Amino acid sequence: MQIPSQGPVVVGVGDPATDAAAVRLAAREACSRGRVLQVVHAFTGPGDAGWGPARRSASHLVEEAVSIAKRSTPGVDARPHLVDGPAGRVLLRLSRGAVLVVVGGPLVEVVARAWCPVAVSRAQRTPSGPVVAAVDGSPYGTLALRFAVEAAGRRGGTAHVVHVTGPGREADGQRVLDEVTARAGAVAVRHRLLIGPAGTTLVRVSRRAGLLVLGPRGVDASGRLGSVAEEVLRRAAGPAVFVHGARRPAGFVKPGDGVPVLLPLTHT
Repeated sequence: MQIPSQGPVVVGVGDPATDAAAVRLAAREACSRGRVLQVVHAFTGPGDAGWGPARRSASHLVEEAVSIAKRSTPGVDARPHLVDGPAGRVLLRLSRGAVLVVVGGPLVEVVARAWCPVAVSRAQRTPSGPVVAAVDGSPYGTLALRFAVEAAGRRGGTAHVVHVTGPGREADGQRVLDEVTARAGAVAVRHRLLIGPAGTTLVRVSRRAGLLVLGPRGVDASGRLGSVAEEVLRRAAGPAVFVHGARRPAGFVKPGDGVPVLLPLTHT
């Protein structure tokens, strides 16, 4: 597996008021990568307002999110789009050609099944701490560290790598840190071995991290989302990135895949 390096940054918005943190994070990521930011609202129907008014309301909503992106990160190439369909399904399809998907809520389906890394940001504070990769010896941990090193480099800092283990298993824990660091080819990183329950400990780490990076599943890679990842997803105090590797080249789509077409907004 490798982390996708081409394609846009996609941020899903439902309500700019609640998704503002996600929009700001997505804008910073897109600008620092030199990528287009696609601000996407999944339109599911008119509700009680009628199709026309509902569509116009959705257009204004996504344009407001674009304004938030441009105010927070001058120079970002942010483009508004409406895509018909449920949010989870739309974002999963768009993840096939994206370098990063950003959401403001715990969309488990997207975090668990995306084709590219997924960032979740709900906190309104501006993250100022280090980029921290949580590793467990799995291939996802190696990808998480590679992502963290690259993210820290773009921020002008050094990545931190942590492993959480139980009492009396410090030697094994240090071995995991050394092995994952070697596999990731990471040279200038700061190691930290932590003792305690993995999920709770990483939630605590998230309070001081500018970005917490981890895999969606653990060493056994079973289930759609690991228990540690799920706890971080629901309780992290700062932005967290769940790193998936591309199972085929990013941007490659087979006929019949049904990737949503992104159309510029027009008012009717």
